[in-house]
Amino acid sequence: MALFTRKDVVSSEQIYEGSIIDLRVDRLRLADGKSSLRETVEHNGGVVIACQPSKDEIILIKQYRFSVDRELLELPAGRIEKGEPPLPAAQRELTEETGYKAKKWEEMAKMYSAPGFCNEVLHFFHATDVEFVGAHLDEDEEIDVLVMPLRKAYEMVLGSDPCDAKTLAALGILLNS
Repeated sequence: MALFTRKDVVSSEQIYEGSIIDLRVDRLRLADGKSSLRETVEHNGGVVIACQPSKDEIILIKQYRFSVDRELLELPAGRIEKGEPPLPAAQRELTEETGYKAKKWEEMAKMYSAPGFCNEVLHFFHATDVEFVGAHLDEDEEIDVLVMPLRKAYEMVLGSDPCDAKTLAALGILLNS
């Protein structure tokens, strides 16, 4: 049973509005009468695409991530724009980042990225029956596209220290389905 819920919020303040995230601070009244603060990063959600040009291959991207100051091996992924359904976001992100377009799409799973402080939901998709049509990177993106055996990709991502959680989760789902 929860110690507190949304009904226990006595005040809520949006302290930051950005182009990718917003930050909200809520003051809660606890059962003992004391108060507690909760900071929540609000995010529209994201998509993660496990794209397989063939049954035994997967597409990974290598890109520099400013927040961790290093290059990461990841599956193609991106944010959902306000009002955009997850599948069109996944289709858009796959082509933008990799230049591939898929004819067959399947939803694999949904998960919270970091529910301790963030409301972002990641939508995982499996894309197959693909063709290369040309990438359309955002002006601030620099991405290397890698096509490799699925098992090797999993081992490479797992061997990264630390690794990208969304990629590890999606590859694990693929390998165990």
